[in-house]
Amino acid sequence: MTAPGFVPPPYPYERLAGIRLQADEHVGGVVDCSIGTPYDPPPGAVLDALATSGTERGYPTSAGSAALLDAGRAWMERRFGVEVPASGLAACIGTKELVASVVHHLHLRQPDRSIVLYPEVSYPTYAMGAELAGLRAVAVPMVDGRLDLASISPEIAASALVLWSNSPSNPTGELDDLAAAAEWGRAVDVLVLSDECYTEFTWATSPQTILTSGLDGVLAVHSLSKRSNLAGLRVGFYAGDPEVVGYLRSVRQHAGMMVPGPVQAAAAVALADDTHVDAQRDRYLERLGLVAEGLKSAGYDAAMPSGTFYLWVPIRDDQADAWVAAEDIARTSGMLVSPGDLYGPAGSGHFRVAVVQPTDRLVVAMERLTSP
Repeated sequence: MTAPGFVPPPYPYERLAGIRLQADEHVGGVVDCSIGTPYDPPPGAVLDALATSGTERGYPTSAGSAALLDAGRAWMERRFGVEVPASGLAACIGTKELVASVVHHLHLRQPDRSIVLYPEVSYPTYAMGAELAGLRAVAVPMVDGRLDLASISPEIAASALVLWSNSPSNPTGELDDLAAAAEWGRAVDVLVLSDECYTEFTWATSPQTILTSGLDGVLAVHSLSKRSNLAGLRVGFYAGDPEVVGYLRSVRQHAGMMVPGPVQAAAAVALADDTHVDAQRDRYLERLGLVAEGLKSAGYDAAMPSGTFYLWVPIRDDQADAWVAAEDIARTSGMLVSPGDLYGPAGSGHFRVAVVQPTDRLVVAMERLTSP
């Protein structure tokens, strides 16, 4: 009898179907704060570029158009003061695609390395990418929101292909020490992949990138889904070590991984504009405060995050686990939240709230939650 092959686990958010039904019983339906899907409109100029570029006829370049790459490099210099050479940046079909596939491609380059290190409470795709590549995913403990790099044994480091960092963190909203991660990676010859898709929504400091500490041995991953409300277009980019970027560019070109031409044109316009991002920052900061206060009134210790548009909230003492908390919140308010163990076993005592819904919908949910 043939041994069974890979069987995909249930997709994390599909596990919320039963709780969603409870939330949807409220008049007006569910207020879905379970997934970080933007609901606010993107800039009109971006949509105009999407419709009028004339690039839909031919095949787009896999690495990204000159306009897109120039816009990405200009944005990084403007936002972080970092200069990235033309050889150090390339486009991807949304950053989730890159996160899920990059370790498979990098393993072709270093077949003797078989471990993928990732934060113990984190976006599930870091571990899934390793599993899809037939590699071993090893969770790194967190201390005060930072990777506990000292906990990684020399034996594990010697077999590590990459270390993932995510700052600001999904789901916790905490900030990692990116310079320390880069220093550790260079010391043990492990590529550090820094997922920075929430960097525009950093509250405790100015936006940060791992590339501030240099390009050697690191890649920063950036998305337009969050900053520009363009999750439906699937476009992002990765930047850093030119040797690694060049390798991935070549592999991805052979695999036919191409961002559609009209999407590249729209992304270039979006990256060139910061005004719409400033407006979105204001919206999310207001919503974070609104929902945090509502949750506090309902007995939850909801603290404002250092970054992201997520609240990472401990369950109450009267709740057995995060799934019970999610059911309680759905039943009383109609708001759907994500139990913390979707982001790893260490997250089981928390739930995550994505404040992406329009403010008036969040007001309704909080009024329900706090009404006698």
